[in-house]
Amino acid sequence: MSLDRALAPDPYDLLPSVPSFTVTSADVTDGQPLDELYAHTSVGGKNLSPQLSWSGFPDETRGFVVTCFDPDAPTGSGFWHWVLVNLPVTVTSLDRGVDPLPDGAFCVRNDYGERAFGGSAPPPGDRPHRYVFAVHAIDVDRLEVTPDATPAYVGFNLAFHTLARATLRPTFQVRG
Repeated sequence: MSLDRALAPDPYDLLPSVPSFTVTSADVTDGQPLDELYAHTSVGGKNLSPQLSWSGFPDETRGFVVTCFDPDAPTGSGFWHWVLVNLPVTVTSLDRGVDPLPDGAFCVRNDYGERAFGGSAPPPGDRPHRYVFAVHAIDVDRLEVTPDATPAYVGFNLAFHTLARATLRPTFQVRG
């Protein structure tokens, strides 16, 4: 099987432009390889979500959604690793391996089928994959979605409620 294919666009280049703010991490660096701590257990990782902190979001922000998406997965639709919704506006950081989640927040199923963070696991020998960690500042206290919502449905709702977005794009590769 060949994994040769075109490079997928950055998902946020395809959506209406919104202002940005700052997201930082003690664990991941934009454009740099992820540590195996943040890789899925299927490739020898620890399956931990990285520490994230954010600031500089609009004053009218009422809540946050945190997502992680791999546009490089050989699926034609990318791969959702994390969709954490309904973080209160008072939460501006998440610890590594966040557990328990802040009150009121929950995860919808990722593409592993789990309501949790799912670490990186690109096919062995494939090119480095980009993992787009995004913090979405929203104009409502909570999105009107349930834990049974799909990542696409959450994304659809975000299109109407995102005031600003902050992103980090580390990479990960499994050598063949």
